[in-house]
Amino acid sequence: MITRSRGRSLLTALLILPVSASMPIQALSPPTPAAEPRAGASRVATTAYEPAWSWPLSPAPQVIRDFRAPPQRWLAGHRGADLAALPGAQVLSPSAGTVVFAGWVVNRPVMTVDVGGGLLASFEPVDASVSTGDSVTEGEVIGVLAEAPSPGHCAVSCLHWGVRLNGNYVNPLIYVTDRRPSVLLPLQRGR
Repeated sequence: MITRSRGRSLLTALLILPVSASMPIQALSPPTPAAEPRAGASRVATTAYEPAWSWPLSPAPQVIRDFRAPPQRWLAGHRGADLAALPGAQVLSPSAGTVVFAGWVVNRPVMTVDVGGGLLASFEPVDASVSTGDSVTEGEVIGVLAEAPSPGHCAVSCLHWGVRLNGNYVNPLIYVTDRRPSVLLPLQRGR
């Protein structure tokens, strides 16, 4: 017969084991531009979350439309996150990098920053205050949110932020928010 206390311990072990034993550390924390693990990293995070990047707007904006990967690369999806902002809002570089594009795509101004490690961060509609080839630092003003073309991408004014990793779109929010999976730990009772 399993006692209630032993049953809880068994259940806790069964819930934790698949996460801690089978998932590599990279799966437990959001990707970072550098491939090396953070100092003191363990399978179960015990420290406060430190985002890899900064938000491209300050203060941290409301996300009005999240990333939605298409089922196939060529199908419809939402290849970025839409952040609430008013025209004229300062757009900040979320990480240090190099501006690789600042110009027009179809009917809107777009800019892209190469932050290294195969990562490109793109923003639209943005009137760039930097030029192609310029180096930028994390938090540096790189432009201002432009008036959206009509009809606009969002029902309200927004900054569309996309990130590509080695050519594939990924959710930009993984670089600024804590999206690690929850891990249940055993109940600690008085000793």
